[in-house]
Amino acid sequence: MTIEVRNETTTAVDELEFVEVARFVFDAMHLHPATELSILFVDEDAMEKLHVQWLDLPGPTDVMSFPMDELTPGTAEQPAPEGLLGDVVLCPTVAAKQAAEAGHSAVEEMLLLTVHSILHLLGYDHMEEDERTVMFDLQRRLLLTFLASRPEQQA
Repeated sequence: MTIEVRNETTTAVDELEFVEVARFVFDAMHLHPATELSILFVDEDAMEKLHVQWLDLPGPTDVMSFPMDELTPGTAEQPAPEGLLGDVVLCPTVAAKQAAEAGHSAVEEMLLLTVHSILHLLGYDHMEEDERTVMFDLQRRLLLTFLASRPEQQA
């Protein structure tokens, strides 16, 4: 697994924590060990430019996903083929605002957004109610299981 994390912001980010959550999701979704992912943290100006360019929507957003090889989850018996999953681009300041509104930490919000984006890269969506239920239940289970496996991170 190659998971590259780059922080182009002034926000302190524990890059290893995001590698670990991505690896956890990769394992849970039975992705090939050679699967590649990039996670990039950007400021609001850079995120706004991406948001306008790719979605024609104003203002910065919390996270955007850019799929590459259109991989889908595998199974224990048949892991997904090797490939380039894609890019996750996160905006820590937007995530921090959302976290404050939701009553949890900015790090928890960014971990949630990372799981959410990886699921998008694997073909999950939430446009329809049934898709939303499946995706959000899975992302919640993955994130809570990841956090529970890290006793040093619990309050």
